Amino acid sequence: MSIYADYNGTSQLKDSVKEYLIQRLDGPFGNPNAIHSIGNQIKDAYEKCRVHCAQMLGAEPHQVIFNSGSSEGISQVFYSHIARSNCNKRILTSKIEHSAIRNACKTLEKLGFQVDHLETDSNGKVKIPTSKEGYCIAALMAANNETGVIQDYEEFAKWCESTNTPYFCDTTQLIGKTKFNFKESNLDFAILSAHKIGALGGCGILLVKKPEKLKPIIFGGGQEYSLRGGTQNYIGVECLTVALQDILKCEKKFSDLEIRKQKFENTIKAAIPEAIIIGEAVKRLPNTTLLSVPGIHGQALQIELESRDIFVTTSSACSDNEPETSAVLKSMGIKDDVGRSVVRISVDCDATEKDYSEISAAIIKAHKTLKKIKIS
Repeated sequence: MSIYADYNGTSQLKDSVKEYLIQRLDGPFGNPNAIHSIGNQIKDAYEKCRVHCAQMLGAEPHQVIFNSGSSEGISQVFYSHIARSNCNKRILTSKIEHSAIRNACKTLEKLGFQVDHLETDSNGKVKIPTSKEGYCIAALMAANNETGVIQDYEEFAKWCESTNTPYFCDTTQLIGKTKFNFKESNLDFAILSAHKIGALGGCGILLVKKPEKLKPIIFGGGQEYSLRGGTQNYIGVECLTVALQDILKCEKKFSDLEIRKQKFENTIKAAIPEAIIIGEAVKRLPNTTLLSVPGIHGQALQIELESRDIFVTTSSACSDNEPETSAVLKSMGIKDDVGRSVVRISVDCDATEKDYSEISAAIIKAHKTLKKIKIS
């Protein structure tokens, strides 16, 4: 039986979502904006989903904007700040952000914005500034998709509030893997992609503290409080809601998963002394291990594991079979011999000790096979 360990990339469909979807295919289907009874029935269910999602995420229903996922949420928030006439055209971010954030910043630089970067230490933790200088917007992720390192995002939110800087927090990896409450976190913006939590792709949520300050980038018939036009993806939203409800059950499993992860990492380090766990010294997501075995291509180890029906990924961008250290790892000061040798193991909250044992055994065997192959 295969083991899927790439949940940070995309999750497998949760059984609860699958069961709901099979039943939901019997209907009803219709336009939620129609005034007939079928439309009203679908719209009522859709709005109930908004209420449920708000409750589970610690937000108010009017702060929940359904969309296609995190990338759209990022684009909308950054566009909204481009459209602000009183913006000081300065952005504060970090070099560990997802490419969607980095590319948004690059685009704004071409439009005359100045982008400043927070310092990142060798563990992948970002240093919170002490200055009182405000920005048009600040973007610091809650948890990194590669390393799993959790930032002091609530502390950073306090700094943003003290400098009157709107704070966009990429919570894509955090939600579903540890506890999260939008209101208590004091964020201005947060995001969620359904496919990261066991629901269908192409659906997500943008959480907005003050929706009246948001500008639409998709214009339509007034859907989502006129902030996101287009006929609603109501089945996607229903499945997302089911997945979120399932996640609440997972919260009780986080501490057990952390213990299993630590045992797994200790097993690897005992068998492979040169192995390095990136970000090991700081708090990380309970499901994520970024492992480097210097001297072995991460891509080669990934392929070797796949031959044993274990599916992981690397954090490096590969072009013409020439692996490169990722931008995130470079920002941490990680050298190429370590950065090009990584694989990411990211599991579901239901991962068992047996799953981890099989993964560790496969890595140890693969290491014996590949250790004579050196990176040039």
